[in-house]
Amino acid sequence: MTAQEVRLCGLLLQEHFGNVVEKVGTHLIRSGVLTLRALAHETKLPLDLVKKSLCVLVQHGMCTFGAGRRGPAGPVEYRINCEHIFHMLRYPRYIYTAKSLYGDTGELIVEEILQRGQMTMSSTVKTVADRLTHNMPEGQSMDYTGSSSSGAVDTPLPVATQPTEPESNPDCYKLPYINLTGQGKRRRSSEGGEAEQRAAKKARTDNSECGDDGIYWQVNFQRFHLHFRDQAIISAVSCKLDQTSSEIVRTMLRMSEVTTPAHAAFTQALSANEIFRALQSSYNIARPNLDQYLSLLVDDPMEFVGKTGDSGGGMYVVNLHRALANLARATLESVVQERFGSRSARIFRLLLRKRHLEQKQVEDFAMIPAKEAKDMLYTLLSENLVQLQEIPKTPDYAPSRTFYLYTVNQLPTARLLLQHCYKTVCNLIERRLYETKENKRLLEKSQRIEAILASLQATGAEAAQLTEVEEMITVPERQQLESLRHHINKLDSSENQVDETIFLLESYINSTKTSR
Repeated sequence: MTAQEVRLCGLLLQEHFGNVVEKVGTHLIRSGVLTLRALAHETKLPLDLVKKSLCVLVQHGMCTFGAGRRGPAGPVEYRINCEHIFHMLRYPRYIYTAKSLYGDTGELIVEEILQRGQMTMSSTVKTVADRLTHNMPEGQSMDYTGSSSSGAVDTPLPVATQPTEPESNPDCYKLPYINLTGQGKRRRSSEGGEAEQRAAKKARTDNSECGDDGIYWQVNFQRFHLHFRDQAIISAVSCKLDQTSSEIVRTMLRMSEVTTPAHAAFTQALSANEIFRALQSSYNIARPNLDQYLSLLVDDPMEFVGKTGDSGGGMYVVNLHRALANLARATLESVVQERFGSRSARIFRLLLRKRHLEQKQVEDFAMIPAKEAKDMLYTLLSENLVQLQEIPKTPDYAPSRTFYLYTVNQLPTARLLLQHCYKTVCNLIERRLYETKENKRLLEKSQRIEAILASLQATGAEAAQLTEVEEMITVPERQQLESLRHHINKLDSSENQVDETIFLLESYINSTKTSR
């Protein structure tokens, strides 16, 4: 791993789990594979703390363990899973997507499982029902599920082995038989964290009574990533063509999302007749218009959609790897334009299309004066965004008998930009942690006052009492809080935007690995 990737993993572990887990995790990243004793010795931490840290990492799927080099009789060795650590950067996006697709209940389910790493079905249902009940008007409550779930099978599921891919386990979506009745309980604001600890202890004892003890559920990150990829493709088609074209592509992706493997280069082939029947009636797309739109998508230079046959009115696929390559290419062009200006972006796009050009050819094709073109090319070359290739006419590599061709290699450039994105996210996280630490006293005071106000409102306090508590924060402090929250929100928004770029570049780089 690169230094920026290790730095980002460390910051994410520190922010979510604290300094001890961060120290254990980063040491595992640098060392590769270690036993428990070796890890405690090299980090100089108490053995008990190392055990707890490893439990946290294993609980969240960020650490795996198995037999070491000495075989099953030897000590267990631990290995970190950096990919799952990077997923923490995307937690807000997972939760927002679950809310968009499945409402408040889906949002709370994903949020609870992300916070705890893995949960039983009965524990998840209870926790989510209690939270929904807490937000309902007084006197209303959310029912737990019935005595069993639809399609549930009273069959013990294998839990000893953990598959490398979630969906490689044939029972990964089989609902267990659970015996769970009752209604959600409203948590009072005065109970605080002690009630949550008691509820967590009670949940561990109740799992065996509910019948799903030992059957744990995790968030399927792969499915979320496929959804993000599909949404990026749909958005690109909408921007490049129009809304109707994007709805046709959306329909094709939805029809093939279950049958297409995660790393496939193309979706399953669909006939024009199947696409027409699957289109929602609200789109008002006639069959002749659909054929025209499909032809337009096939002929578009972006090559998002391809035609593979003529049966059934024509067989069409979405070219997933080509779409990711074009999205990554557009991202690179945008970065060059923002950093170096429109003329440098024109040269960059020209080299992407023409592949190899001499400096004089760049000047002519880009219609930029020689001096400016030379400066821009050298600037891009110094930033490793453009490469220079030497082609000698003679074996002695004499400058007068050598062609000097400028080129852009998209894959290495994407990897370079990805490292820059990691560095940017690290800087944003460090700045946010610094701002929070510098204003820790004021934030704690604000949280205490908000807790007092919530308690008074729950007990029906008078308006004068509420006003008196609110005035405990002075006007300058209130202004400082507003400024701090505005700054933190901007940093969070920037993190999310950079993460979108990271996701596109990672998806493109991974697609090149599977297509070889």
